[in-house]
Amino acid sequence: MEGGEKSIFHFITKDTSGKSSALYIVNVERNSKIIYTWKGNETNTHIGLYDLRTKQNEHLYMFERDLRIISCSVNNERTLLAVSFRQYTEEERVSRLLQSVSKYLTLLIEIHPINNVRVLKAVDSCVRVQFLYPVEGRNNSTESRLLLVSEDKYIEQFDIHVAEEEHKVVIQNSGQLPRARVADDLIWAQWDMMEQRLFYVVPKESRSTLKCVQFYPDESFNSILESHLDISVNDTQLKLVNFGYDHCQDQDVASKSLNLQVFTSKTGGLCVCCSLASDTPDEIKYSIYFLHKGYNKTFTVSLERTESHQLKEVAFMNLDYYVAAYLPGQFLHLLNIEHPDLLCYSLFLTGEDARIDMLQNCSIQSPLMSTVLDCHIGSMYAVSISDSALLQFLQNSKQDSERLAALHCALLYFRHTEDLEMQIIWWISENLSTCHSFDPIQEFIIASLYCRMCPETHNLDKLLPYTSLLDWIGIIPGVTCATDIISLPVLEFQNSKGFWEKLNSNLESVKYAEPHLYYHSNVLRREWRNLSEEREERRTTAYLRNIFENAKKVLSHLDTWDSEERLVPLFQEEDYQQQLLMGLMVAQLKDHLMRHLQYVGKKKIDQIVLDYVANLLNLVHRIMKEVWRRYQLHSCIFCFDERGSTGEFAVFHIMSRILEAANGMCMPLPPGFHTLHLGLGVRCLPLHTLLHYIDIGVLHLTETCVRKLLKDLDDTEKNEKLKFSIVMRLPEALSQKVRQLWKHPINANFIARKYVKLLLEKLGNRQFSSPIPERLSVPVEFLPLNYLTNMLAEIENQGVYPYEKQDHVNVRFVEETALKHTMTFLGLKYS
Repeated sequence: MEGGEKSIFHFITKDTSGKSSALYIVNVERNSKIIYTWKGNETNTHIGLYDLRTKQNEHLYMFERDLRIISCSVNNERTLLAVSFRQYTEEERVSRLLQSVSKYLTLLIEIHPINNVRVLKAVDSCVRVQFLYPVEGRNNSTESRLLLVSEDKYIEQFDIHVAEEEHKVVIQNSGQLPRARVADDLIWAQWDMMEQRLFYVVPKESRSTLKCVQFYPDESFNSILESHLDISVNDTQLKLVNFGYDHCQDQDVASKSLNLQVFTSKTGGLCVCCSLASDTPDEIKYSIYFLHKGYNKTFTVSLERTESHQLKEVAFMNLDYYVAAYLPGQFLHLLNIEHPDLLCYSLFLTGEDARIDMLQNCSIQSPLMSTVLDCHIGSMYAVSISDSALLQFLQNSKQDSERLAALHCALLYFRHTEDLEMQIIWWISENLSTCHSFDPIQEFIIASLYCRMCPETHNLDKLLPYTSLLDWIGIIPGVTCATDIISLPVLEFQNSKGFWEKLNSNLESVKYAEPHLYYHSNVLRREWRNLSEEREERRTTAYLRNIFENAKKVLSHLDTWDSEERLVPLFQEEDYQQQLLMGLMVAQLKDHLMRHLQYVGKKKIDQIVLDYVANLLNLVHRIMKEVWRRYQLHSCIFCFDERGSTGEFAVFHIMSRILEAANGMCMPLPPGFHTLHLGLGVRCLPLHTLLHYIDIGVLHLTETCVRKLLKDLDDTEKNEKLKFSIVMRLPEALSQKVRQLWKHPINANFIARKYVKLLLEKLGNRQFSSPIPERLSVPVEFLPLNYLTNMLAEIENQGVYPYEKQDHVNVRFVEETALKHTMTFLGLKYS
């Protein structure tokens, strides 16, 4: 990693041509071509073009004198070159008595081939030039448009018509070039070369107004955005961003001018970053206006070291998903553009983690996304977040804010790969007890689902949750944050696609109270609880049939994804409760999406919902598979005559945390999860702990596991105690299915007692006064038992049968069991 192994940032390329040590970048065009200048051996000034895609250099023009190039731009067809330079310094002009010669000169040069030169401006104020570029793939045009930005605080556009004459391209306009005024009275401007947009700020009393002009391929332009910013501007000097890079600019003057940049993201994010003056020398203040969210966050950072020679103004970089605030030698703050509401989703790095070797104590700008330019030495670098360094940072993190920000970055910033997912799961399995303010399993599942599902459909990211947290009250040491609500930008456009459509969608979401759009599980939890408590006879309604049909679709959908033999024994049994929750989740998520995505269509929404729930189950299975591999467990662990290994106990603990996470989010688990969890519990836990976990709901008794336990374990004293404790805790419906599997007096006695209790409950407060019928069981002269059996027989004669599906459990069974138990208790032999 070129940027240093301990730094989260690393550099991919250093884009200079290597001509000489005096090479400087002066502009970056939309087609990823870099204009640079260098001095020749004979003090000539050369202008070259470097293509980032082909890695080829092209010589454009040469001045036969030593010039300081201020600004330079070439049109898309590479037939015209606009250059602005300073002819003389003020001292040179006075010494040479050239009072009538202007300080700055702006030229338009025909370079295909090199031919005529036309003077556009000859003034004492600095001028920047920038050609407009058409959409990519457009055929060569006979017209070019050029922006001129004057230090006198205005911007105008020149229309230049060219014609091909005798294998050369010449300017057709013989007189003055047609021009149009674009903006006036501005004190700051930024050019977005990729999207052909001009952002500029106009001061108005105590606040400033940010405006944006969009240039279109059809040669028109219009003002499309206006937003009020609470930024007081005292500067009288115009500050320009991305209108060329003057490496000779007075650094002291540059540092005192307005430090403001606008960044956009592919998803319609619009941020204004501004460095603020601080009254305290050991503090740095900066504000980020999240215009697409309707609020501003102002950060105050206490510096670790305050050496005056190291302190520079904070620099801002655009990484699409993040905006970076960087102070060399101090900190690197990665601010989440997509989800800026919670501070814990932004990475704040200090020390070695914040070090970027190539960018120390320098003035930098971000002309392109994930690109920085060192304005002091004229070199440009592509920059990105290193996944390996991020995972190392995650491993070494000591605070929840760091863990949460790094985990969120790993899950949502990087594309999911099997190896990255595996390493995150391993980290989660090792750090379940160290995360106090959040559940890493919940965060992993919710963020992974968000990352997988949202690219499928426009606006789905506004309806699905991206985090399990509703709020976060933690702190970041050394950083304070103040949040202010701001007015939303005003957009004026018609039928505009791309960024403006996405930004407008984001603003509409803010207007309709964005948090309420996200799907949450409150209603799902209540409905699941109500249906779980319904009696058996009500489970055949059309509504329930539809719910279980939804669950079957999810499971069949999942089966088509994973046809390999499963390492973890899941999905191998039916689980009523989990299928009920699956089906309910499908139904309620479908209703939620239909309310807000009606234009997508029912068929598409059905597919999205099935994918979401199936992905959820698949993620749980993925966690299980990785921990299964890590602790080298076998696919079959249901051998109850052996104690569990250390690895099994670790997996049991992780499964308990998965269950806790699922309960917290009302999230279904794969069928078979509770059986596997209970099996590990029987093998790993002492009896009193096992029973306590069952009683408090950590472990769930399932038919599959209980059947195997009752059949496979012999009747030693220890096993009898275990079996009896399990049988006593079985729900009635499950008890009727499995208790006959244990042919043992203890179980028979328990069944008989329960049968008597149920019959007597049926009798209620009625008096037993019927004549004593004939004895129903073997003749025994034991009057209390005789009276009880006669009473029970009379209740049975009235048509009351608690165990209709088990004919052998009746009064005869009760009498025989009671006699056997009494004889055993007295030490007598029953025959």
